[in-house]
Amino acid sequence: MRNAQGGTVKFLVCTAVCFTLATANFLPAHAETLRCSGHIVETGDSRLSVLRYCGEPLLQDAYCAPVYYAPGLQPVPEPFARAVVPCSLVDEWLYDCGPGNLVATVRLRAGRVLSIMYGTRTMP
Repeated sequence: MRNAQGGTVKFLVCTAVCFTLATANFLPAHAETLRCSGHIVETGDSRLSVLRYCGEPLLQDAYCAPVYYAPGLQPVPEPFARAVVPCSLVDEWLYDCGPGNLVATVRLRAGRVLSIMYGTRTMP
């Protein structure tokens, strides 16, 4: 005889794994490095080193990411978010690595490279 609660947990775990595997093909590729002018830029590098080696980005954007607090990683509620806990400014820089190559998005937080992601290929 099966435990109904154990069966539900197994079902939820299997559903989550299947969903993750199914959507993995639609997400942009993540990378840790970006090659520019013979140099490598990686996570943790400064904003200045990205500008030095890769130059000005093709496009750039900035947004205010919400701040989360520890119990359950809940976002700070709106009345307190503006007055007490400011948001975390995140910059996104887009680099076109040339014809036939993937477009790179460099995400920066607090003046450091947070992540590097590759998207669609550019047309030759």
